[in-house]
Amino acid sequence: MRLRSIETFSTRDVGFVRVTAEDGSQGWGQVSTYNSDITAQVLHRQVAPWTLMQDTTDLDDLLDRVTEREHKFPGSYLRRAMAGLDTAIWDLRGKLAGKPVAELLGGSAGTLRAYASSMKRDITPKDEAARLKRLRDEQGFDAFKVRAGAEVGRDRDEWPGRTEEIIPTMRRELGDDVDLLIDANSCYSPRRAIEVGRMLQDHGFRHFEEPCPYWELEQTKEVADALEIDVTGGEQDCDLTIWRRMIDMRAVDIVQPDILYLGGICRTLRVVEMARAAGLPVTPHCANWSMVTLFTMHLLRAIPNAGDYLEFSIEGPDYYPWQYGLFVDSPYRIEGGRVRVADAPGWGVEISPEWLAKSRYEASGAV
Repeated sequence: MRLRSIETFSTRDVGFVRVTAEDGSQGWGQVSTYNSDITAQVLHRQVAPWTLMQDTTDLDDLLDRVTEREHKFPGSYLRRAMAGLDTAIWDLRGKLAGKPVAELLGGSAGTLRAYASSMKRDITPKDEAARLKRLRDEQGFDAFKVRAGAEVGRDRDEWPGRTEEIIPTMRRELGDDVDLLIDANSCYSPRRAIEVGRMLQDHGFRHFEEPCPYWELEQTKEVADALEIDVTGGEQDCDLTIWRRMIDMRAVDIVQPDILYLGGICRTLRVVEMARAAGLPVTPHCANWSMVTLFTMHLLRAIPNAGDYLEFSIEGPDYYPWQYGLFVDSPYRIEGGRVRVADAPGWGVEISPEWLAKSRYEASGAV
């Protein structure tokens, strides 16, 4: 199968990709969120020239050739752009086969347990607990993630004492029957991370995410080696050699690739296999209601070392106003703390025509 065109529809926050094959069949994917308009330009300038009218049967090899041709640009933007092509091709394959992507990957449609993922630090522990209790009662969530420290905070808290307060508050208010997770977003030195980790252990938390600056793998390993709680990370990493090193040195107990930061489904499957060989579970990062959460749902229904949950953002229009109105029919419905992967072909979702009409349009190839 060869592609005759690659089209993008983007805003600064999110960007969708449509590929059209020689026979006119089409698939939809997405470049990574955040500065997606820039990423769309990278896709047209640095990915499309090496992939249009090329055989896409071995997509892994095709993406490797993009990497090789653009070897002077090894960083995040190229991977975020490659992800748009990759995910659109998987949708195209699913539609041609009449199967959901999960089934193409060796899995099936069905449900997944989700954890309610809070993005907020500008909220008191009391108010955070109150809104999470409402979600528990209304939507059946039985796992929750909150935030510790300040984002890349150099050991500072969002305000003095917030971390020491939120840890016991979450356990006391939500009870012993829920799983609690926490994300430090690269806040701590190893010494402080270990202090916080011991508090987390004392209150039965299960998951301590990105405790140290994510690029300092030795620091993260020091924390993981000192604690019993699972230390997790990897969402930011897009270089497969760093992933290999992270897993080989056991810097984390659970790996958290972001499908769109990493470069798509194919490259994520390589990380999944590295983790499987090392006996590590995979709980991907997917922190908004663009297509990234949908991609992750299909992946988790297929891989043998899927972690215990799907990350599911709980933020409303005050935090992520751009994530509303993207789809004709949202694929994100929580019932009993679970979300369903549909059995519709491909990704099983339709982008809103109204949203597309307001986006920035660019095209490569013969549209």
